Amino acid sequence: MLKRLQERQAQTQAPSGKLAEEAERLSSSLSAYVRAAWHIVEPDREYTHGWHIEAICEHLEACTRREIRNLIINIPPRHMKSLLTVVFWPTWSWTFEPEAQWLTASYAAELATRDAVKSRRIIQSDWYQARWGQIFQLSGDQNRKMRYENTRGGHRIAIGTTGSGLGEGGDYLVFDDPLKAAEADSEAARQSSVDFWEQTMSTRGNNPKTVVKLIIMQRLHHGDLTGHVLRKAEATGLQYEHLCLPAEYEPHVYVSAIGFSDPRQEAGALLWPERFGREELETLKQELGSERVIAGQLQQRPAPESGNIFLREWWEGRNRWDATERKWSHLCVGRWITIDTALKDDQTNDYTAWGVYELWRDYRLAKRDAGWKRLQFPQLAQQIGDLARRWDYDHKLKGIIIEDKGSGTSALQTLRQGADDIAALLVEFLPKGSKEQRARQASLWCERGMVLLPFPSDAAPWLLEWEKVLYDFPAVVHDDTVDELTMMVLYLENYLAEGWRAQLG
Repeated sequence: MLKRLQERQAQTQAPSGKLAEEAERLSSSLSAYVRAAWHIVEPDREYTHGWHIEAICEHLEACTRREIRNLIINIPPRHMKSLLTVVFWPTWSWTFEPEAQWLTASYAAELATRDAVKSRRIIQSDWYQARWGQIFQLSGDQNRKMRYENTRGGHRIAIGTTGSGLGEGGDYLVFDDPLKAAEADSEAARQSSVDFWEQTMSTRGNNPKTVVKLIIMQRLHHGDLTGHVLRKAEATGLQYEHLCLPAEYEPHVYVSAIGFSDPRQEAGALLWPERFGREELETLKQELGSERVIAGQLQQRPAPESGNIFLREWWEGRNRWDATERKWSHLCVGRWITIDTALKDDQTNDYTAWGVYELWRDYRLAKRDAGWKRLQFPQLAQQIGDLARRWDYDHKLKGIIIEDKGSGTSALQTLRQGADDIAALLVEFLPKGSKEQRARQASLWCERGMVLLPFPSDAAPWLLEWEKVLYDFPAVVHDDTVDELTMMVLYLENYLAEGWRAQLG
């Protein structure tokens, strides 16, 4: 085998004339290379170009030049994401940097193997060999489906998340389809994907100063790998370029930090109309089914704009109060603080969240304040004491409501042993049903206009972020702020019902 390889190398000559010019042109443009090499990978399917292919290729080229080193691409299914990133890109790279070492992974070893085999098919084709065969050959003793090397030191290793651990490094670390769509609602599956990336894949860079890391996927859940990495990057300051390409244009979705901008102008404009026109996209929507899945996989927005339980329209131009005015104070007949506790204070654990509410004379519930913070348990008692003193300025604070479950039970036990004024205000809340069931029950009173939110203003700096979680629920990672709302509404449900009946006359 080695002798035959050496013979082939000896026979391979550098291209000349027009062939050399073509090789040089294709090595300088990934997009041009994709079009030229398409017939090898898809011999029976006509190539259909789209501007999104150019956009992805631009970002991959920027990665190759190390202008981008951490990249996330979110794009709908069937839009060439795997072909571009783990089939064409590695083989294109080897036309001018054959020493590059590639590690590619997917949730299933079969998918990772499929794409590695397609790359190898390109490399071994007469077309590729005629243009770049003089640069390198595949090593005969390391030429398997999931692992092959070339004679210049480059390698391609493909792996699934459930396979054996990687023992070697790479210059490019590419995680394509980190999560199976059917397992998007499984917290264990999502966490397994995150763990594989953080503990195995992303630690394998050969040189921490030059390694390129790419995650490419369709959005499946607010807590999928994209969501986790983006939130972690925001918290730590780690720079990640995020190329987000929804099937139908949403003007607020993406503006590139490297100069690229979505060329679409009108909301709803299609991403790849040459292949997925309106009719084809509607068919794809029917196949996907639910609004939530469509919002994630097609729009790269795992929670629909309208949410699943609490709707934005319930508070649009109505059911609001002006927090900058003091005229509302005389309406308050009682005030409560609700607290959803969390014991741990690490970067991934839930927050301790609190809300302050007033019951008005007409038995409508007005939200006064909200907050959330990761607190160590000893800090929790101090936080609750501070809230109680702040909001009992007129002696209308009636109770501090804490869910009597898990960490909430521990908090209640500890607080009862503290200051008498705080202990006297403690109220145990015993939840019934799941979080979603309780939220749906509470949403009835929101829809009926019995829960008032403040108008956006400097007096309520917490409002916009709080509302975003509310409308996205249940497709959120941290639902603590929704828990404190549902706790309050259900605790005072009898009063809200009486107020509602009074409105009806």
